[in-house]
Amino acid sequence: MSMVQESVEVDVPLHTAYNQWTQFEEFPRFMEGVEEVTQISDRHNHWRTKVGGVAREFDTEIVDQLPDERIAWRTIDGDVRQMGVVTFERMDQDHTRIRLAMDFEPEGVAEKAADMMGMVDRRVKGDLRRFKAYIEDKGLESGSWRGRISPS
Repeated sequence: MSMVQESVEVDVPLHTAYNQWTQFEEFPRFMEGVEEVTQISDRHNHWRTKVGGVAREFDTEIVDQLPDERIAWRTIDGDVRQMGVVTFERMDQDHTRIRLAMDFEPEGVAEKAADMMGMVDRRVKGDLRRFKAYIEDKGLESGSWRGRISPS
């Protein structure tokens, strides 16, 4: 498995950043290569992606979610193997640091080469920058889900 870790500071309050991140179906607006996310239940999402011309579908499960602190997930079905956590840290009343750490299994020669060249790190960094622009431009979250999901 490979790991990527990136962070970004956003100019919105903690609850605004966290609430917007829980709106998984809006991920295609700022995540490159994500074509669609369908929320199946509080714990489960179905993803359709297309990266480098390769289309993939997979399901994820939220394994730990604590409002205003973290959301951890793992893939449970499909042709993508990954797990990760996104954490939210209050910098001050109007600023939040978001950290994303993700383990993933590159498939095939092209993905392994892209990983070795740091392309996955750059993509995640770009996704976080686009999230920053997205939430700062809006100024308010489009919705929220503040339930607690405890690890099993």
